[in-house]
Amino acid sequence: MNTMQTYKNPIVEQRADPWVYKHSDNYYYFVASVPEYDRLEIRRSKTIQGIGKAEAITVWRKNETGPQSSLIWAPELHFIKGKWYIYFAAARTDQPVNGTFDHRMFVLENESPDPLKGEWIHKGQVKTEWESFSLDATAFEHKGILYYVWAQRDFNIKGNSNIYIAEMENPWTIKGPQVMLSRPELPWETIGFHVNEGPAILKRNGKVFITYSCSATDHNYCMGLLTAEEDSNLLNPASWTKSPNPVFQSAPENGQYGPGHNSFTVSEDGSEDILIYHARNYTEIEGDPLYDPNRHTRAQVFKWNQDGSPNFGIPLPDAVKKSKSKSK
Repeated sequence: MNTMQTYKNPIVEQRADPWVYKHSDNYYYFVASVPEYDRLEIRRSKTIQGIGKAEAITVWRKNETGPQSSLIWAPELHFIKGKWYIYFAAARTDQPVNGTFDHRMFVLENESPDPLKGEWIHKGQVKTEWESFSLDATAFEHKGILYYVWAQRDFNIKGNSNIYIAEMENPWTIKGPQVMLSRPELPWETIGFHVNEGPAILKRNGKVFITYSCSATDHNYCMGLLTAEEDSNLLNPASWTKSPNPVFQSAPENGQYGPGHNSFTVSEDGSEDILIYHARNYTEIEGDPLYDPNRHTRAQVFKWNQDGSPNFGIPLPDAVKKSKSKSK
């Protein structure tokens, strides 16, 4: 692939919290939060650019009442031990409870080789050590162990959410202890809200990296980075180092604001690493940023520093600058 940018952004309009997974069938599978926060949908494409034109197949809709009846957020699609899983967060109300929303984390399973077919079976809530606002779960395997990483509120710590890790007994059950890896404490993690959320895993150069997103979901939203040696105990907080500065943030000169809640994939030929993220192309948000639908999915090639850490650069300009649009 070529130099700076291969993809024309945005890849998909009005899709926040984007997750792209390239499967062994060479298809890219895409899931994200939809502006209505009412369903889970999957798109499939042989190219990253083509995701935006791919048909969105709805595989699950929110319940009428109960813990999965409101604000369906941040799904991820994983293929684990021959089965497909969707991790997502849902709430019983769209109103805050005790200062945060009331989300919990849930899992769907599908045994079909094709996740667009077959039946999605509900495996239930992923139970953590205490009940509180929890969301943005991801899973990854490392040295034969399946890990779960997510964001959750601890009522004894100021803020909306911290980043936790735990080993998994199976794809829908963690086995303790759950360990806090990061809390919002630096100035750029605490603008508007004290937030660490949206963790994503990247393994390379003998290291395990976790990117995460911070601060309010307006132009202050940005990405931080945690780093551990691949042979270290990933369940030991001392194994992880937090980068002192954001690794990806707003670029007003390129018309990009609030980049974050990312995932990682590789280019079509496998030669380039790709950062998938959402951002807005304006700052004038009317009302709560949560209900502004124009966090669009974007893709960007990134490189590596000499010390083995990722270099995401800055968000590049959109191919076509579009005006604000209302939720579809």
